[in-house]
Amino acid sequence: MKVLFIGGTGNISTACSRLAVSRGIDLFLLNRGVRDVDIPGAQVITADIGQPDQIATALEGRNFDAVVNWIAFNPADIDRDAALFNGITKQYIFISSASVYQKPLRNPVVTESTPLCNPYWEYSRNKIACEERLNQAYRDDGFPITIVRPSLTYDTVIPLALGSWSDFTMIDRMRQGKPVVVHGDGSSLWTVTHSEDFAKGFIGLLGNDAAIGHAFHITSDEILTWDQIWQYTAAAAGCEANIVHVPSDFMISVDESLRGGLLGDKAVSMILDNSKIKRFVPGYQAVIPYREGIKRTVAWFEADKHRMRIVDRNNEIHDKILRAYLGDRCS
Repeated sequence: MKVLFIGGTGNISTACSRLAVSRGIDLFLLNRGVRDVDIPGAQVITADIGQPDQIATALEGRNFDAVVNWIAFNPADIDRDAALFNGITKQYIFISSASVYQKPLRNPVVTESTPLCNPYWEYSRNKIACEERLNQAYRDDGFPITIVRPSLTYDTVIPLALGSWSDFTMIDRMRQGKPVVVHGDGSSLWTVTHSEDFAKGFIGLLGNDAAIGHAFHITSDEILTWDQIWQYTAAAAGCEANIVHVPSDFMISVDESLRGGLLGDKAVSMILDNSKIKRFVPGYQAVIPYREGIKRTVAWFEADKHRMRIVDRNNEIHDKILRAYLGDRCS
């Protein structure tokens, strides 16, 4: 099977690229060539997906069993891809987001048929618009789409609700014993998925004719509270989390930029039902518990001091919220 990944070397996609190669897939990675690609066995096509002339030359005469765009974020990206790939691929997979699901949720158990609506986060609304364009292209032109919706998937990122992502700031902060802000009372339920687990479900969709026209989320079945997520992260760093609970609305009143990530994603419980991906990819099961996976992630950061970046803004937002919420009690 011949597959093209647009991207393919990110936090989620690297694990998918490696698993695809190990499964014997003839994998091509399309990227701009601005950083090294460490996916042994994959072939690299150097071109910028945003430059039509480059892409036309790079793809001339090529056909694929599946094309996956890891870096499409708005309807213009979808219009471009539909024009580029309709007729030269048997399947086009769009990476959406589980944040597209109805906010606020009417039911905390989420399936792929849960309505899509997110008034709080432009990122999610753009993903919804992309899905709508794809479904129209599928209905009107037979464009062979599959939609995949990851949710807080990690490997080379720290998946906390506030602070670190691609930096080491919250690990450093907790090791210093400084307080960290956890939204609400810390008891809302969430799911965090290791990229290697996600990859097992995802690779099963490549070239899967039955998946054409369908949407899937692919997550762990492990359900954690946000307190547990912070506590396991701290334990992986060899320390304890000094948690201060702050209502989400108050946090947003201090910094409006938090609205999308909180009210539009993580503020309330969401339990993702994986029955559909298990039907289409028999045997899919996430097996890496967060308390073990986050140890790998911390070790990955520590393996290279350049990864252990401290971002002042991430400390500042915690400190600003704590000062506003605790007043004189803030040490």
